[in-house]
Amino acid sequence: MADRDGDGAVRPLTLAWVGRHLDGGERVVRTEALHGGITAEMRRVTVARRDGGTRDLVLRTLVDVEHAEDWLNRERGALALLAGSGVPAPGLVAVDHRAVHCEYPSLLMTHLAGRTVLDDEGVEARVPLLARELVAIHAVRPAPAERPPGYVTLSTADTVVTPKDADTAAWAAAVDVIRRPAPPYEARFLHRDFHPGNVLFDVPPSDPAALRITGVVDWAAASWGPADLDVAHCCTNLALLHGPAWGLRLAEVYEEAGGVLAAAAGERLYWQVRDALSFSEEVHQVSLPWRGAGRTELTPRIVEQRLDAYVTALMDAPD
Repeated sequence: MADRDGDGAVRPLTLAWVGRHLDGGERVVRTEALHGGITAEMRRVTVARRDGGTRDLVLRTLVDVEHAEDWLNRERGALALLAGSGVPAPGLVAVDHRAVHCEYPSLLMTHLAGRTVLDDEGVEARVPLLARELVAIHAVRPAPAERPPGYVTLSTADTVVTPKDADTAAWAAAVDVIRRPAPPYEARFLHRDFHPGNVLFDVPPSDPAALRITGVVDWAAASWGPADLDVAHCCTNLALLHGPAWGLRLAEVYEEAGGVLAAAAGERLYWQVRDALSFSEEVHQVSLPWRGAGRTELTPRIVEQRLDAYVTALMDAPD
């Protein structure tokens, strides 16, 4: 039987659904909650194989999430598209995006080795790897019928929340930037939520130089849109996790790795500012999993201050 204790428990209908997608003679022997997500319940599902060994799957369940069907459809399409692409994404096992069989919309996928790394130590080695992985993602060329839906930006100039004691002149100028129409762009395949919390690393303790990315997870926001937006999102996360300088650095490293951003500085600034300002509405929510992962110093106030410093740096950057 599955381990039904604590928050690792899988609901009965969902557990039965998982069982129907196992190979002959396999059975679920353990379930364990995975922490770090914001919108989904994530569980590792350990399966006993016929040969006496085990293998792990990952179960994503969306409980009371308004866009659950859309998100799981995006993830299903992205995982199918990425199979064999060279991008280290999970393999799709099954999806019940309308909760026909499960208590809530759910997706079952393969488990990838590695772990997230959010510490300041070693960030200089990880940033180039993140940039190169983004270049690889944006190089995926799906056929028109396989493209994910277009990107969505829910924040607007009128929903921006200026942090306490922020540089109000810089923020007012930034808000004016995103009042403009979006600049033209050549659309690419986007992860749309690419940041260190969604990247798995293998970190050999005996050889730190052998650091490598083993997985990119959480494809529920996969989209078709400007590469600048994916890069900008990772830039903002790095600025809040490690300081504004790292947010500014990622865009440079992305281009050094062969990535192509908007040619005009003003167009790049639009996407950078749009993403940064969107964080102003959810600083408390964004910082929760970071503190849960050990970055206890990243209080909402500290993250607000870093966001202010990053927005100010963007607005002060030369054209």
